[in-house]
Amino acid sequence: MIESDTLTEQVAATVQNDSTIVAMTQTYEMLRDTPVNVWLPQLIKQYLVPLGIKIMVAIIVLIVGRWVIKHIKSWMAKGLMKKNADPTLHGFFSNLISVILNFVLIVFIISILGINTSSLVALLASAGLAVGMALSGTLQNFAGGVIIILFRPFKVGDFISAQGHEGVVKQIQIFNTLITTPDNKVISIPNGILSTGVMILFTREETRRVDWTVSISYGDDYDRAKAVLLRLCEEDRLILKDPAPFVEIFTLNSSSVDIRVRAWVKSADYWTVFFSMNEKVYKTLPNEGLHFPFPQMDVHLDKK
Repeated sequence: MIESDTLTEQVAATVQNDSTIVAMTQTYEMLRDTPVNVWLPQLIKQYLVPLGIKIMVAIIVLIVGRWVIKHIKSWMAKGLMKKNADPTLHGFFSNLISVILNFVLIVFIISILGINTSSLVALLASAGLAVGMALSGTLQNFAGGVIIILFRPFKVGDFISAQGHEGVVKQIQIFNTLITTPDNKVISIPNGILSTGVMILFTREETRRVDWTVSISYGDDYDRAKAVLLRLCEEDRLILKDPAPFVEIFTLNSSSVDIRVRAWVKSADYWTVFFSMNEKVYKTLPNEGLHFPFPQMDVHLDKK
């Protein structure tokens, strides 16, 4: 019968010298003819107890690490707010710090479990090319996020139109930008496309021009229509006096005379003025002897 200490040393030496299936076979042969009560306590003492301790420590480090990361993000956000930093930076750096710290935490936990981190780093380096090709779109989005933060084409709170969507920029993350539409839907747009594609920024300037097309019937008094439209613009306190409102014939259409009205307002008042003027025109023009046209066709019959 093999003594327990000698058995343990033989098992350890075999596993250390050769970690292949052959080593496992040899270990099995040594343990096969040995009573369980001889080798099991040693196995538990030498391997399972240290492994269990490592796993418990790793779990504790994971819990504490996640707590620390959460508070670091909170402290960073409070620090940026105290320094009146641009809100655009908050979400981006919060996500960036979170990714970096979580990666460091994972590597630290792996080292606690006894896995050689240098081998892990070498494995990651060797797989870098393949991962880079597989995640080319993701890396492009990350680069786009960096470009947005550095060059500031827009910021949190701006109203933009991009990729067929319009809304207020809610948050700029590492890979995506979140916008909230006027009907309160949240849309995520990849930063790569956003940084290289066409984008319309509505709120960068303090003022915007509002355009209307008002159609009257042929035979209506144009001078009267022009005077009425100018009066409506002058009476609206949200329409700026400088530049002055513009009213002129735009198109002689097939069934109507189209008048173009242009007025300047503050960017925040754009939609208020747009909708209120539509209502005023609809209610006022008929009372001034002006008519809204409708499609019509003249048919001439040949008596022959």
